[in-house]
Amino acid sequence: MSQNNKKVFVSWSGGKEASLSCYRVMKNLNVESAYLLNMVSEDGTHSRSHGLGVEVLKAQADAIGVPIVQKRATWGDYEGEFKKALADFKKKGVEIGVFGDIDVQEHRDWVERVCEESEIKPLLPLWQGERSVLLEEFINTGFKAILVVVNLQFLGEEWLGREINKEFMDDLKKLSNIDLCGEKGEYHTFVYDGPFFKKPVSFTIGKKIFTKTHGFLEIRIDSRLHGNDNNA
Repeated sequence: MSQNNKKVFVSWSGGKEASLSCYRVMKNLNVESAYLLNMVSEDGTHSRSHGLGVEVLKAQADAIGVPIVQKRATWGDYEGEFKKALADFKKKGVEIGVFGDIDVQEHRDWVERVCEESEIKPLLPLWQGERSVLLEEFINTGFKAILVVVNLQFLGEEWLGREINKEFMDDLKKLSNIDLCGEKGEYHTFVYDGPFFKKPVSFTIGKKIFTKTHGFLEIRIDSRLHGNDNNA
């Protein structure tokens, strides 16, 4: 990292908005991501945001080549644990936090308040972005991702495992009451390659799991190909 670049952390879900926001910051603002921050369940098994297994997030960090910090939290103590992570980052010289929110104002309000209290500058590079423009940029810059969660109220189980590509985008546009980027919780994604990845994530697809409201696609990581000791 050059002397002119500032250290940042990226609020990391493992999905497309986190990846695209990281890409925009690294490309356009002349900064480099120093850490990925991922909040996980209190039992330490999966991500709070997208439900991805912790080993999947670690494999992403290994493929990108940056350390990931994973903090356990309940929904009740989420903010407190998040602030502890930011305090640790501050001690390490991190000045900027990057977030992938598009237009949910209450999320932005929370991010700005928590970062201000932690003396870290928040950046939301996708904020108020036009959905088709964001999705096209994600596809055209070379990111690779699949759907790993679907809200069955909006999308059927056949969407699980679909690649994020032009065909996906065209098919999604044919549906009514669907946010192209899934901002209403229609779907979540797993990014396995992209312009700042040093190598693709090596994974296999497991079983589909269903609740009354959602469908989940299991992602299995080959631990022999991804070092999982990169927690900071």
